[in-house]
Amino acid sequence: MAAPYINVTPMIDVLLVLLIIFMIIAPTKPARFETKIPAKPEEDKKNAVQPPSDLLMVDVKAGSGVDQTVELNSKAMQLPELGTTLKDLLDQRPDKTVFIKGPKAKPYGDIVAVIDVVKGAGATQIGLQIDYLQ
Repeated sequence: MAAPYINVTPMIDVLLVLLIIFMIIAPTKPARFETKIPAKPEEDKKNAVQPPSDLLMVDVKAGSGVDQTVELNSKAMQLPELGTTLKDLLDQRPDKTVFIKGPKAKPYGDIVAVIDVVKGAGATQIGLQIDYLQ
């Protein structure tokens, strides 16, 4: 009795044809995500929107790690003091959004330390802002 023999050549041919079809179709597929590119600084000045008066903005300044100096709505303080002050402010508000502004040259770990303190104070949404890329 002869052993069964399976011819896989037709299956490989079909596979290669499908592969070629998908390689041709893939680049013509539209992008799934739209990006919003920031406007240039000149255009921003014309279309500037005034921020709300109750906006919480943390501006990262000098120092590194826990010894950083930050400003909460233009009031200078150390990072541990920011946590207690921000917690008191966020407990009184329904909107717990905080924006963090830092220079591009600031090390990543320093910004993460500020984000950690802000998140620990009870912020639910955190927005990040950097200097304009010029």
